[in-house]
Amino acid sequence: MISSNDLRSGMSILHEGNLYVVIDTSHNKTAQRQMIIKAKVRNMRSGSVTELTFIGGDKIEPAHIEKRPMQYLYDSGDFIVFMDGETYEQIEIEKSRLEWELNFMKENSDVTVTTFENEVLGVSLPEKIALTVTQAEPAVKGDTATNAQKNAVVETGYEIRVPLFISEGEVVMVNTTDGKYSGRA
Repeated sequence: MISSNDLRSGMSILHEGNLYVVIDTSHNKTAQRQMIIKAKVRNMRSGSVTELTFIGGDKIEPAHIEKRPMQYLYDSGDFIVFMDGETYEQIEIEKSRLEWELNFMKENSDVTVTTFENEVLGVSLPEKIALTVTQAEPAVKGDTATNAQKNAVVETGYEIRVPLFISEGEVVMVNTTDGKYSGRA
């Protein structure tokens, strides 16, 4: 058990049967009252964000999340298949649980699969990933008065906005948290 005073961003906790990861915490201590700790948390199963309130000194059960590096093998229709590089064990994760992550994953790429007591929670991607541009609109000459951008499609089928100088076949870095262009690779 950990004290509510020790909650920090990135910690995983179990609270009322739900599995959460702490996003942010704030401590409020006034004159003769007990400290109140508000924790902004994300439910690791549903992805919803909520705020939990604790009194200073409350005991909270930590959750031990296991992270295993795995390789994305293929899409089998309703499931995405991953393989552990050491044991060659394969697991399947429902495609509906990985809608956002699939925009950035290409076959044979390495990802981190997070599990809790043999329950697969999801996939963690690197902060930035290199993807090849497969389609790009032509740049319009004289369109450079401002930070002009155009639409482009990367190899996974995801559409992003890129600067006018990017052309088909170039490799660009894409931020996996917001899905935006972040530079050339």
